[in-house]
Amino acid sequence: MINIICEISKYLIILFMILYTVKCFSVMSSGDEEIKRKKLNKQIVYVFVIHFLCYLTMYLRLGTMKILVFYGVQIFVAVFYMLIYHSIYKESSRLLTNNCAFMLLIGYTILTRLNFNLAVKQFILATVGLFISAFIPWIMLKWKRLKEHGIAYGIIGLFMLLTVFIPRVGVEIYGSRNWIKIGPVSMQPMEFVKILFVFFVASMLVKANTFGDLMLNAIISAAFMGVLVLEKDLGAAVIFYITYVCMVYLATSRAIFFFGGISLGAGAIFIGYQLFKDTLFRHVMVRVAAWQDPFAHIDDSGYQLSQSLFAMGTGGYMGSGLTTGKANTIPVSESDFIFSAICEELGVIFGLALILVLVSVFISFVNVAMKCKSPFYKYVSFGFGMIYIIQALLNIGGVTKFIPSTGVTLPLISNGLSSVLSTLIIFGVVQGVYVISNKEAIKHEKEKERIQSVMQGTYPGGRVSPKRERTLPKQPN
Repeated sequence: MINIICEISKYLIILFMILYTVKCFSVMSSGDEEIKRKKLNKQIVYVFVIHFLCYLTMYLRLGTMKILVFYGVQIFVAVFYMLIYHSIYKESSRLLTNNCAFMLLIGYTILTRLNFNLAVKQFILATVGLFISAFIPWIMLKWKRLKEHGIAYGIIGLFMLLTVFIPRVGVEIYGSRNWIKIGPVSMQPMEFVKILFVFFVASMLVKANTFGDLMLNAIISAAFMGVLVLEKDLGAAVIFYITYVCMVYLATSRAIFFFGGISLGAGAIFIGYQLFKDTLFRHVMVRVAAWQDPFAHIDDSGYQLSQSLFAMGTGGYMGSGLTTGKANTIPVSESDFIFSAICEELGVIFGLALILVLVSVFISFVNVAMKCKSPFYKYVSFGFGMIYIIQALLNIGGVTKFIPSTGVTLPLISNGLSSVLSTLIIFGVVQGVYVISNKEAIKHEKEKERIQSVMQGTYPGGRVSPKRERTLPKQPN
């Protein structure tokens, strides 16, 4: 009986995942607010159904009561957070909140299957992160001068990156010196620096009036990427560089900056690879060799990627089912290679739908940017959208052998304090931009209605004097 329930649950999980993914895109195309609200309500129901079926499967197969307790606590926090958040920020985006909750819950689910203690730790840290990020829209509404501190963002960001070179503080892991460890706490400064980097570039682009201003911005931005190269964190360097090029293109609308930037970056990678492949980037050479033919190096450098490919191939389209696969045999499956574990046990169809959800989050970020009238907030939202999608694609591309592994995590799903907290901050900032834009739109609409009523003589204060009327903007015929 248990096997029958678990097997049915497996197919239902895929079905509701498809329905959730469809809603991610149909919500964005809905013009009617009532229809949109109903779709968002259905979407969050799908999230909770997927989450329930996953934990039901794990409980039935493992028979551990702590799994049910952990499930209940997650649901309580998720429901409480969404109700309180949207009661405080009535103009916030429910689609972003739904997607944030969905990815966190999927992350908890897979981590529970892989390592229960890690899942609990991730849940506690993410809950703290949700609480911290909940204040961000309020801070953005109160503090109107965020765009005026561009140089400060740059200096603080560079200093944080350089902390990895402090003796006994900086730590090298998997060939890259991009971690710091202070007592029992380990973190990647880069995860928080990318937030400062986007704020820096956005504020400098707002002030840029000449080619010289753009060059100053480019030089300081290049310093960020230079430090990341010295850390041997090429994945982060790629994320920063592509984000910078796209933000400059958005600000200038000049194709030469986009294509020139991409060409310059490709040339720098080629030259750096040829000059330093046997010294500075030796660990990268190992990853490239493993990527080219993982099965030829299956006993050493290609073992991780080979196991990843085996896992996805074994799971197939429908997956082997939670707890029945061998996801634990994939090295670092709880962080860098968590997508492989998802595909093995929940199915490749689930994995493909997850990719579409990640793309929908990026589109939501870009939509917020395009609707924003403030250039600074427009660049910030777009920059965070680029950071998010590039990181997600680098992670998935690495585990599927599409590109060499870069060692970046899957946002909000992979295990990791730095990654989860920084991504929650990014979501909080974009929500803040969304709230600000909606408040401005409502204010603008009310002012427009007031002017129309004054011109028509229906304003409660009566028709204004002829002298005042001449100062009001003319209405179109």
